[in-house]
Amino acid sequence: MEGDITELHLVCSNPIVRLPDGAAVIAVDGPDGYVSPDWYGVADQVPTWNYVAVHLRGRLERRPQKEIRGVVNRLSALFEARLAPKPPWTSGKMTPEVLERMLKSIAPFHLHVEEALSTVKLSQNKNDRARLAAADGVAQLEPRTPGLAALMREPPA
Repeated sequence: MEGDITELHLVCSNPIVRLPDGAAVIAVDGPDGYVSPDWYGVADQVPTWNYVAVHLRGRLERRPQKEIRGVVNRLSALFEARLAPKPPWTSGKMTPEVLERMLKSIAPFHLHVEEALSTVKLSQNKNDRARLAAADGVAQLEPRTPGLAALMREPPA
């Protein structure tokens, strides 16, 4: 991750767009949700919130406006693929006039990642039996907590 470039866009009305290129942090939230102490099946537990988060630190660089169409197309293709079997949205579904107006309202950027800091709290401080029981409780909350139960069952190393 470090040394990578993260491609993004920001709406032009965002004050960050008017700042000179420089240091930036992007916070990315993963699955999160409430964990009831009842789900552990162990006495004397307290409620908690489990979560996954990553902070990307680096240098934010505004890119030429002519790159915005490619940025939108690449990012939407990436995220639309995750929605399969839904037919993907493409910019070709928009009328040319509306698409051009939208593209003028956002600016392309690269974040040159210098550091990636992650934190996970997935009840990994509990024994396997209690953690897995809590994961079963969290699974009952799907789709409000997508992916959280699976991560609790097998926390990342």
